[in-house]
Amino acid sequence: MGHDGLTSWGVELRLRDLSDAHAHPFRLKPTSEDLEEMAATLGLSSVKKVSFEGKMVPVGKRDWRLEGVLGATVVQPCVATLAPVTTRIDTEVTRTYLAELKEEHASEEEVEMPEDETTEPLPASLLLSAVAEEALALAAPDYPRVEGAELAVTQFTESGKEAMSDDDAKPFASLKALRDKLGKDDT
Repeated sequence: MGHDGLTSWGVELRLRDLSDAHAHPFRLKPTSEDLEEMAATLGLSSVKKVSFEGKMVPVGKRDWRLEGVLGATVVQPCVATLAPVTTRIDTEVTRTYLAELKEEHASEEEVEMPEDETTEPLPASLLLSAVAEEALALAAPDYPRVEGAELAVTQFTESGKEAMSDDDAKPFASLKALRDKLGKDDT
């Protein structure tokens, strides 16, 4: 980790080795190979201009809070036309890592507490790029659409029946992909 807090993409941060006397800034800039890999992992056409910066803030003697901002430009196929849709993402990322997070033996009262998805057990080492990737997956639009594109699905609705939603259409998309793949194998 350099003095300006610049960290290379795939580097693990050993939280137990960090001094708890002050916050530790980080700034991640993935290489073009990292971006290609991320796009493949997340099922995006491409990922550009990713930056993940923020700081690891000590909480007490053993716990840590990550406070960061993820910026990225993602390109996905439009759900209606398959034309590329570009989305700019700027999202705040917060995670709390607790040394004493008890998962198994919750007492009766604790069970009813709403689960906080941003709180996790303190890992021996933290892969900041994995946190960034997860945040990007959550922030990318589920149904990207080209301006003005309408899904053709709604035209096939009989009167008096409910229109098919994107979620209903999804299983068929994967079946079609499978059928196309199987069709190609025959030739």
